Amino acid sequence: MKMNVAILDDYLGISQEVANWDKIKSRANVVVFKRPLALPDDAARELADFDIICTLRERMPIPSELISRLPRLKYIVVTGKRYDTVDIVTAASHGVLVSNTPVNGRGAGGVAELVWGLILAATRNIASEDQVMRNGGWQTRAGTTVGGKTLGILGLGGLGRRVAEIGHVFGMKVQAWSQNMTHEQAQIAGARFVPKEELFATSDIVTVHLALSERTRGIVGAKELGVMKRNAYLINTARGAIVDEQALIENLKAGSIAGAGIDVYEHEPLPKNHPYRSLPNVVITPHIGYFTREMLGTYYGDAVQLIEAFLDGRPDRVVNMSLAVGS
Repeated sequence: MKMNVAILDDYLGISQEVANWDKIKSRANVVVFKRPLALPDDAARELADFDIICTLRERMPIPSELISRLPRLKYIVVTGKRYDTVDIVTAASHGVLVSNTPVNGRGAGGVAELVWGLILAATRNIASEDQVMRNGGWQTRAGTTVGGKTLGILGLGGLGRRVAEIGHVFGMKVQAWSQNMTHEQAQIAGARFVPKEELFATSDIVTVHLALSERTRGIVGAKELGVMKRNAYLINTARGAIVDEQALIENLKAGSIAGAGIDVYEHEPLPKNHPYRSLPNVVITPHIGYFTREMLGTYYGDAVQLIEAFLDGRPDRVVNMSLAVGS
């Protein structure tokens, strides 16, 4: 009997366009889910007959309660390098193999491009002026140049360093902070290491590039936002939970900061009545930092190889490929 493969949260069906699934389809039944599955009941009901689940990054959590209700589940392949939303302990206890696709930093370029798209859209009022033009209007606000301003970066991993490089091209002064950063690490990236409070108080643009963990959850809160300049901007393409959403909303409503550019949210897809949708000083995008055809082709192409190895009975190949870059 053929195994059943579920491709989750592929809203546009793009997995079938950017990667070749023919070898998998000749050996298994592949089903693409184009809508979010609500946890736990909807997901448990829809996925009960599936042996293999392929996620798109962290769009849908796979917690213990769901894994326990999927009797046929044998393998979860996560597109991306993190397992944050999969209960790997429960998976292991049920004999379910979990692995990720090897990214090797290939996604940083696309996300960095979006970071700068959000910075320029926010500081030059691109989205709002576009809407004004479509409604028959003309100029309504003056923009802000970034050249000569100070860019504050939370986290100088591969993505943060790339953002810093582009900041230098714009002629910006770059400073950075993270919990484990040293002056030497910052200097290598062309940045000046400063304490967190100083970074928020003195930066004209603050951009978040930290991984989500218990140490970073809510690390950008009312205190940090409260010391920012009134003409400063916050950009978040990392994870929604790193920033206290309610505190940010209150600051945006009060005009305590000039604006924000947001690509990630505590709850995704973003609820229809979320305040971000109506705030005039925030630019919002639907978690598209990694969402380019090139990057999705890499994710799904690697997922195809992993699933093929699993079907071949080569779990050693599955594990070795996925853990080559860490999890």
